[in-house]
Amino acid sequence: MNELYDLIIVGGGPGGIATAVEASIFKVGKILLIEKGDNHSQTIRQYYKDSKRVDKDWQGQKVDLLGNVDFFDGTKESTLGYFESLLDSDNLDTIFNDEVDRVTKEGDVFSVTTANWTFKGKNVVVTIGRMGKPNRPSYKFPRSLRKLTNFNPYDCRGHEKVLVVGGGDSAVEYACQLTTINNVTLSYRRDKFSKINEINQEMIERYDQEERLRVRFGIDINSIENNEGKVKVNYNNGFSTTYDRVIYALGGTTPVDFLQKSNINLDENQQPIFDKNYMTSVDRLYLAGDIIYNNGGSIAMAINHAYDILTDIAREH
Repeated sequence: MNELYDLIIVGGGPGGIATAVEASIFKVGKILLIEKGDNHSQTIRQYYKDSKRVDKDWQGQKVDLLGNVDFFDGTKESTLGYFESLLDSDNLDTIFNDEVDRVTKEGDVFSVTTANWTFKGKNVVVTIGRMGKPNRPSYKFPRSLRKLTNFNPYDCRGHEKVLVVGGGDSAVEYACQLTTINNVTLSYRRDKFSKINEINQEMIERYDQEERLRVRFGIDINSIENNEGKVKVNYNNGFSTTYDRVIYALGGTTPVDFLQKSNINLDENQQPIFDKNYMTSVDRLYLAGDIIYNNGGSIAMAINHAYDILTDIAREH
């Protein structure tokens, strides 16, 4: 615990792993990666169904990779395998099952405080994503419905009447995948999809035309309540429908509390402020990955952030 690391990485997703790889190639010294889950790439493991596509150009965002980490279209399994192979490095220590509470700085040394320890480092890169803290609707969830209101489809038992709420790629993919053994409705508050990729657009239109699911545009949910052990959904058009399960796919939110405790300046929209090299208002404290975007970013973008950050760190190392 007394070792002074040259670089501490907070978050073990693709952005964190790419940061570790680039740090090793740039020879910055001793590296520590801390992940709150029990393995790397928790978002992919938790929110992607088996065999789900993992696209390099996510939502049509075409990215030319800059650094030393390659990335390509694949599946959940091939992507996890690839990032697993990148973690082998003699100068990399990894800590799993330990969540970072805050990052503070005294003089030139950072203290990275977790639930169990405090680690010291010269540079820190925060690569925690938004999906670890999924967006929730403004209305309350009755405690009695906790097991029936989910943020991914993995508790769905099959042969259920399911409502999927959201209008992004995850919502569309969840809805289409669940139709194999469920009665599915997809509800989106806007009049049309605007953020999904072309493949998902074609798929949801085909499933809707073939009546394999129902799509409800332009209505929102006012509240939910327990109706004899099921979820009664009250819409803003005055109608109500009862479902066995409701799955929310509304994206994630910036972990504002963590950023504030780490003394990172935020803008008027509570988003972190950073420079062209992704360094925050705290010198040598960087952000990478979709934590820095309002609408999310791709794995390829996070990989490029890692390269840019390590270029900046190595310049001063």
